[in-house]
Amino acid sequence: MKAQLKTVLMIFVVLLFAAGCTTHKSYVVLMENADGTTGKLAVTGAGGEVVLEKPRTAADLDGRAGAPFAVAEDVLKRDFGPALAAQPPLPESFLLYYKTGGTVLTEESRALIPAVLEATGKHPAPDVSVIGHTDTIGDSAANEKLALQRAQAVAEIIQRAGLQVHDLTVTSHGEKNLLIPTPDNTDEPRNRRVEVTVR
Repeated sequence: MKAQLKTVLMIFVVLLFAAGCTTHKSYVVLMENADGTTGKLAVTGAGGEVVLEKPRTAADLDGRAGAPFAVAEDVLKRDFGPALAAQPPLPESFLLYYKTGGTVLTEESRALIPAVLEATGKHPAPDVSVIGHTDTIGDSAANEKLALQRAQAVAEIIQRAGLQVHDLTVTSHGEKNLLIPTPDNTDEPRNRRVEVTVR
């Protein structure tokens, strides 16, 4: 199962000075986030405030307080093409689940390993965080060790793939930070996991 990270507000600003480029010499465009949601942006100038709430709408930055205006796809590509192309890949997060009491991944989670490696490979200098977790069955000290073994096993898979990782952090939370809160000695499959975040 792939987990989504918190989205960020995406805006683009363009300053166009060439005559005839557009009727808007400088403007800001509100873009949708990777997950399809859109934030909100208030543009304030001498003429008042314009609020952008819909994706691909824009406001002038010359102090006029006109209504938001739509930006056509060809204009967006023309004015912001290099900025769009230069965006780094967004962080990605993965949850890998384990069978009871060991370091054996479930079938579904083993099938996610190629996606983890692909995400790591597409970042130019990836930082990878690998955090191991357990359920609450057994002794907490033993669970701390087991969670670390799980995280180390995933880190070894990444290292064996030959990917150039800038920073690889491996930690254990044991039975702390449960995904599904449970009492002690509770077998909860979703708590037996490794969280991998690639930035």
